[in-house]
Amino acid sequence: MGIAACSPCEHPMLVGAFARESILQTAFCVAVALLLCMSGCGGNAGTNPQASPTVPTSPGSQGTSMFSALVRGLRSPIGLESPNDGTNRLFVIEQGGTIRIIENGSIMSAPFLDITSKIESGGEEGLLGLAFHPNFTMDGRFYVNYTHRVSSSRLESIIAEYKVSATNADLADANSERQLLVVPQQNDLSGQPFPNHKGGQLAFGPDDGLLYIGLGDGGGAGDPFGNGQNTNTRLGKILRIGVDPVNGQPYTLPADNPFLNGQAPEIFAFGLRNPWRFSFDRGGSRQLFVGDVGQSNWEEVDIVTRGGNYGWNIMEGDQCFNPSSGCPMVNLMLPITEYDHSMNRTAIIGGFVYRGVAFPNLVGTYIFGDLTSGEVWGLKQDNSGAWQRSLLLKHNLAVSSFGQDAAGELYLLDYGNGIVYRLFGS
Repeated sequence: MGIAACSPCEHPMLVGAFARESILQTAFCVAVALLLCMSGCGGNAGTNPQASPTVPTSPGSQGTSMFSALVRGLRSPIGLESPNDGTNRLFVIEQGGTIRIIENGSIMSAPFLDITSKIESGGEEGLLGLAFHPNFTMDGRFYVNYTHRVSSSRLESIIAEYKVSATNADLADANSERQLLVVPQQNDLSGQPFPNHKGGQLAFGPDDGLLYIGLGDGGGAGDPFGNGQNTNTRLGKILRIGVDPVNGQPYTLPADNPFLNGQAPEIFAFGLRNPWRFSFDRGGSRQLFVGDVGQSNWEEVDIVTRGGNYGWNIMEGDQCFNPSSGCPMVNLMLPITEYDHSMNRTAIIGGFVYRGVAFPNLVGTYIFGDLTSGEVWGLKQDNSGAWQRSLLLKHNLAVSSFGQDAAGELYLLDYGNGIVYRLFGS
């Protein structure tokens, strides 16, 4: 089931609620609509996004785990990043086009960055990603991923660099934008851009200092134009670039990118549907974990490596998709875990490998969840090398993203209520 099956009256954000709909929509619709189309609007949207989350009586072997509301009053938060600059600040992405700073448990009154005038927002569009340069402390550079409407028939994903104000470390210079990469989004057969599957995640590699960029397949049920498997387009891919300009070009191409001689030399890996949040393990493994949102039946976690083909749209998870049986699986990289759409599950929310101190038994465990089921899982390899998934806790929020601070502790972003929760243990 694709986006055409989504009902605007049920999910107003799918028709651009931020720009065109009354703000007097139900809290439920606002809370769940952001990512439902990532899963083709499959499953039931029955999550009740209350402000007081619940946890199971037996959250694994981790002892008592709880959420603490760190801040309230955000507008559609969809990402949280923390620069390793010693300030302990948290930077929250608001989908409409602003970045807010949390410091000492409070939201600063002035946005760090406000580029709402440049952004097409609503549904799966908007300000979608943020990454700080590894040398942010010295040069003040950071990067954003946003969707921009050029005309009625042209929508673009833009990867741009900004700099911090020379006089105020809590304020970006909104006039410092340098666009690195502009990717036209996929149009449907009528010539209109699909409104879904834009990806959006940005992250710097912990060892190579390169910028990794997640882009969805461009939208439409089943990847109708085959972008996931087409290495001549940037859609449905993880890209990798160097951010420094050279010889008049806005970015550099790593010499070992796998498709340097093709039309999309930035490609690092392909065969992805909609990578909604990926992260590097900042500890021993340094692996790149990707939560790739499925079509109608299967959600998956992949460990992405250079040149890997992760199967979409030949496969959804480790199941054949096109064709529905007997699909060619040679040279395809299968997920390390998958889950179906039972129990009110609809869309994976990729997370982080835990490297904090609040949960000693979880160190080295990849933490991720689902948009609507309220489940948060841990994924870890056993002694045989097999990946084992366990339920850590369950809540009643519509979580759009996880976050990780400089100390490795975790946060949940409650999209509908505009709250950032901190996870802690005892």
